Amino acid sequence: AYAAMKLGHKATIFVPEVSPPAKLARIRSYGADLVVGGARYAEALAASEDFAARTGALQIHAFNQEETLLGQGTLGLEIEADLPEIDTLLVAVGGGGLIGGIAAWFAGRIRIVAIEPEGAPTLYRALEAGEPVDAPAEGIAADSLAPKRVGEMMFPIAEAFVERSILVSDDDIIAAQKALWDRVRIIAEPGGAAAFAAMLSGRYVPAEGERVAVLVCGSNTNPGNF
Repeated sequence: AYAAMKLGHKATIFVPEVSPPAKLARIRSYGADLVVGGARYAEALAASEDFAARTGALQIHAFNQEETLLGQGTLGLEIEADLPEIDTLLVAVGGGGLIGGIAAWFAGRIRIVAIEPEGAPTLYRALEAGEPVDAPAEGIAADSLAPKRVGEMMFPIAEAFVERSILVSDDDIIAAQKALWDRVRIIAEPGGAAAFAAMLSGRYVPAEGERVAVLVCGSNTNPGNF
């Protein structure tokens, strides 16, 4: 929505019913048309595909598209420029576009560890199965980390360059959100706090001397929750 506004284009954004009001308000503030397309991300995606087929609109997939992966991968470039000394990066996963782009950038030069909610273990299930498979789409982070499965495009990258996937609970995520706010005044949505939840809960324990960075992404939540 923001990019379309800056470029002078009209955008139609499809979101699931679980999207938080703060996210919907921000999308509308950028002048986009907003369509609530089903209970979960998969239904919103199907509605957007139908809309694109009927209208000829350019469809931009949230994660399973080369351009999206390339764009999200630029975060890897920024992280390496700012923190060239890190050994490990923890990244939250939903559809996998973010971790796919970042893992492609680092290409094995550091450890990349995926962090996922227990209620939406898309990459975890895919790595077990050896291919993307359907996974549950439940829990507190379902508004941002709960498609049915990871993207076909990112999966070979994950197999090659993601060390493993760690699952965190809803309680872990809530505690991480509160800690980020209380300690450093960062407002993080549940999906954005998931990677930090792995550190805070002890589900990821760094080795002695290991230099770990945690990617906190997404602030589409109500600050009143904290």
